[in-house]
Amino acid sequence: MKKVVLYTDGACSGNPGVGGWGAVLMYKGAEKRISGAEASTTNNRMELKAVIEGLKSLKEPCKVDVYSDSAYTVNAFLNGWLSEWERNGFKKANNKPVLNEDLWRELIDLAHKHEISFIKVKGHADNEYNNVCDKLATDAVKNFKA
Repeated sequence: MKKVVLYTDGACSGNPGVGGWGAVLMYKGAEKRISGAEASTTNNRMELKAVIEGLKSLKEPCKVDVYSDSAYTVNAFLNGWLSEWERNGFKKANNKPVLNEDLWRELIDLAHKHEISFIKVKGHADNEYNNVCDKLATDAVKNFKA
């Protein structure tokens, strides 16, 4: 199974507002940079979308190390929130619906295709690829045409 590194980030101008996402995929020294934007969204949705779009761009099942500065995204996997939400019909412990259920479901489907490890990185720090993803996401917001 191929081993891929995926860095991701999301950004929003207003929350909700115009949002963008960016991702960098790396495999055997090659890099692929992708990004996109949406008209009315939230930062958390863009963080999830970055991971989803990165995984969707893989042509076959891979081992993927996902680096993200989004505690929301990373902790859902590392702390077992997702399996709990699935068991509870996408309701949180307080019985309120889980936000972004559509994206979580899409991400769960992708997670079944790949072996994914999530690694939390510090945002807006000295991580080169996190900074690249941040720029991809913020540029997508700036260049968005409704």
